[in-house]
Amino acid sequence: MPRTAKNASDPAEPTRRSSRISAQPKAEVKEPAKKPAAKPKKRSADAVEGEDNPATKKSKAEEAAAEAEDTEEADEEAAKLATIDIGGQLPSLTLKNEKGEDVEVADLAAEKGVILFLVPKADTPGCTNQACGFRDIYPDFTSHNFDVYCLSADSPSAQTKWQTKKNLPYPLLSDPKRTLISALGAGEGGKTKRSHFVFEKGGKLVDKKIPVKPADSPKLALDFVKTLVAA
Repeated sequence: MPRTAKNASDPAEPTRRSSRISAQPKAEVKEPAKKPAAKPKKRSADAVEGEDNPATKKSKAEEAAAEAEDTEEADEEAAKLATIDIGGQLPSLTLKNEKGEDVEVADLAAEKGVILFLVPKADTPGCTNQACGFRDIYPDFTSHNFDVYCLSADSPSAQTKWQTKKNLPYPLLSDPKRTLISALGAGEGGKTKRSHFVFEKGGKLVDKKIPVKPADSPKLALDFVKTLVAA
C-alpha cells in the first residue's frame, strides 16, 4: 500500500531543526580587557641621595651643628662684653680692619678721641650717605683730635671695595659676630642699627645717637665734638 503523507503536527516524529540554523557558530562573549598594572615610579637619584644617602645626612647634620656652634660662640663672646653705656669704656676686644689686620679696640682712644659710626651694610644707599657725610667733614674731626672709624658686620674684603669705591679716608672695622655692635646696644635680631658713638681720649663713652638718620649722623657727631672741645 502506498505510504500516506504524515501531518507535520504528528507527534510521532519529532520536528528536525534546520541544518542551516544549527550550523551557525555561537556568539563569543568578549571579556573586558584588563588594564596593565601601573609600574612603580622610579625614585630619582637626587631623591635617593637627598633622603637615603648617609653622606648627605651626615653633611646636613654637620652644617646644622656648625651653625649652632657659631651662634653659641657669638652669644658667648657677646656675653663677655658688658653693655657699654654713657660713662663706659671701650672694651678689650680684637677686630679686623678693612685690610684684615688685627685692631685692639681698647687702644683706639689711647692718644685721641674716637668716633665710631655704625652702618647696617656696606655699599648700600643709606650707609653710603652716612659714610660719605663723615668723609666730607673728616678733616674737621681730625683737627679736633678725633679719629673716625666705621663699624659694621661686613667682611674686610667687602669693606675694602666700598672704601676704594667711595674714597673713604678712615679705617673700617669688621665685627661679623656683632660682638662690639651688640655691646653698644646696636645689635638686634641679627642686624645693626644705624648709630654713632663718641669716645673721649682715654676711651670713655660721652655721647651716642641710636638710631640716627644717615644724613644727620656726621653733623650731630661733629657738633658734639665741638662742644666737648670748647668745654
